Order: sequence, then C-alpha cells, then structure tokens
Amino acid sequence: MPGAGEIQPEVKRLAVAAVVKLLKPTDTPAAIEVIDAQYGGILSSSASVLVPCRVYSIRANRLISGGTTVDVRLSKSSQGTWRVTATHPAQPGAPVASLSSAARQVLASEQITLPPASAADIRSGQVHDSVLTTMLELAKTYRIGISVIRSGHPLDVFGTDRPSDHPRGRAFDTWQINGHAVVSPTTSRSLITSYMHAAESAGSYNVGGPYQLSGAAYFSDATHHDHVHAGFRT
Repeated sequence: MPGAGEIQPEVKRLAVAAVVKLLKPTDTPAAIEVIDAQYGGILSSSASVLVPCRVYSIRANRLISGGTTVDVRLSKSSQGTWRVTATHPAQPGAPVASLSSAARQVLASEQITLPPASAADIRSGQVHDSVLTTMLELAKTYRIGISVIRSGHPLDVFGTDRPSDHPRGRAFDTWQINGHAVVSPTTSRSLITSYMHAAESAGSYNVGGPYQLSGAAYFSDATHHDHVHAGFRT
C-alpha cells in the first residue's frame, strides 16, 4: 500500500493491482509478494511503475518460487482518471555458464537483497562490473534493497528519446537502505544523502534521488522521490 510519502498514490495502487492480476495463476494456489512499486517515470498524464515481485505457487504438492519485475504503463484521461494501458514483464535473458567474481559476490551477499528479475539480470552476464563492484562497496556500509537493475525498466529515460543506462546493464536502483524505504517520510534524510554521496564516490556519474545535492553528478525529480538511481558510463 502506498504510504504518506508517495506522489500520485493512486497510480501505484492501479499498477500493483494490474500486476497481481497478470501474474496470479488460475490453476493452482499462489501468493504474490510485491517487493516495491517505484516510478520508472511520472509525468502529468503518463506514468511508468516498476513492480518487482516474488511469486509462490504450489504444484504437485511442492512450493515453487519465482518472480519478475513488471513495467506498468498508465495514462491520465482528460477527466483526470488514471488507467493501465500496458504491462511489460522483465526479460532478463538466460544464465551464462561463467560469471565474474563481482557477480558471484553480489549474488551471495547477505547485505544486498535482489528481486528475482535483478538476480536473473546478474546471472545473465549482462550487468557491467562497474555496477556490481559499486554494490559491493556500498554493502560494506549499508544493507541495500535493490528494486531494478536491467530488465523491467523502460528502454528510454521516461518521456524522452534518450536511452536509459538500465537496459544496457549500467545502472541500478535502490528502494531500501538499512531496512528503511527511500520513499518513507520517516527515513532519515542524512541516511539517503550519505548513500547518494557514497554511490558517487564509488564511481557513479549520475546519481538521482529525492534530494538535490550539489555537484554535477546529482539530480532529483518526481520520478526519483522513491528510490536512489546510480548510473555508470561503462
């Protein structure tokens, strides 16, 4: 459920409902755990909501776990009503036979919580080591909850024709720091800003979040009020 710090909470409610309907099987008992609902973009009359989920089902008396991230697109009518227009589940790609040391360390880290699609992104070998080594560096100080890495994110920066760093495996988003949601008004501002500074110090050229910090590397907008973005050139 959207909390007090959300922008346009109805948009997220609609997106999550669409994802639950999309992912819930009809032929077997199942439960869907919504990890987070963050904006891939929010404009005056259009939005992208990224919903990472875990899906648990029972088949042949066995508990099966899986999950994905869904990019839900919404539009606003002239009457002011939002509606879901499309859903785009993540396509992480097949796992590779051999992973880098950094990839193996991220997958094994107890300080880094990955949703299913992001873990699959890493197993696919399509995430740059610049992303992975920064996660590991941040994990020395923080417990971090990742929302999106590569798959399940819009191909372009929302509302523009500029390619996003995410689909190229050169960015990651953090929705939770030390157990505190970035979007929550009760989360310490200093915790979030120190994390943003640490991401830049670890190599990110493009750090977005709910607060505008001084320096060319930082930005803030409505889309990033609910997560910290870290992008990389290579």
